[in-house]
Amino acid sequence: MEIIKKAQAGSFESSDILVLVEPLGDNLGRKIEIDSTVMKEYGDSIKILIDKCLDSYKIQNIHLIAKDKGALEPTILARVETALKRASQQ
Repeated sequence: MEIIKKAQAGSFESSDILVLVEPLGDNLGRKIEIDSTVMKEYGDSIKILIDKCLDSYKIQNIHLIAKDKGALEPTILARVETALKRASQQ
């Protein structure tokens, strides 16, 4: 999958996550920024979950911003996948 434009999914409501993605130039890798109300407790888990999702779609050159308000794992995955599909125009 190739990210070709900016896209977002989710909301900044309680128990949700807002995910914004945009393409980066070739060979710039992944730039992931996470802001979460539960960063101390689950920040590492959220990062790992996002990385696994990006790995499953073989995405490398991306800037992803996640603004979390306590979303559960299935919600995080759904929002990341939706943003990726919108950004790749699938």
